[in-house]
Amino acid sequence: MEAWPVVAWVLLMTSIADVLKSVQSRDFTMMDIIKLHPSTTPHPGGFKCFTCEDAADNYECNRWAPDVYCPKEARYCYTSHTMDNYGESTSVTKRCATLQNCLSTGCASVSDSGHQVCSSCCEGNICNILVPKNESSAVFSSTSPLVSGGRRSHLAAQGYVTLSLLILLTA
Repeated sequence: MEAWPVVAWVLLMTSIADVLKSVQSRDFTMMDIIKLHPSTTPHPGGFKCFTCEDAADNYECNRWAPDVYCPKEARYCYTSHTMDNYGESTSVTKRCATLQNCLSTGCASVSDSGHQVCSSCCEGNICNILVPKNESSAVFSSTSPLVSGGRRSHLAAQGYVTLSLLILLTA
C-alpha cells in the first residue's frame, strides 16, 4: 500500500480540525463578559450596557458595542428587538436607560409589515446581553425597588422601612 493516501487523509483531517476551531458561536456567553477588562468607574455605582443603534442582529450589536459607562442618571439597560414574520432579527437597538424609558416593556406588532418589536430593560453591568424574543423575555427586571428618584419618594421608602422595623420590634 502506498503512503500518499494516508498522508493526504491526515492533511485533510488536520485542515478540517483547524476550520472547526475557528468557527465561533453567534451568541455571547457569560464567559465573554467575565473576560472583559475591568476598569475604574467614573462615578459610584457606575455600570455598562451593550449599546448599538439598528444593528442587523444581536451578535452584530454586542460585537461592535462601544465599551463605555452609562451616564449617572441612567440605572438600567434597554433593548429593542425587531423581528420579521419568521422570528428572524431585522433590527437591534441597545442603550443605557432611565426608569421612565423602561416603563413600557413587552411586545407589539407593527401593523403594516407584520414585524414584531419586543423591548426589555434590566439592571446590572452588561445585563442586556440577550434580546427579547417574546412576551416571556420582554420584561423589566430590576434588583432594587422601583423608586423614581425624587427626595419625597426616598423619604416615603425610608418611612416604610422605619414603620416595618417598629412593627417587628413591637410584635
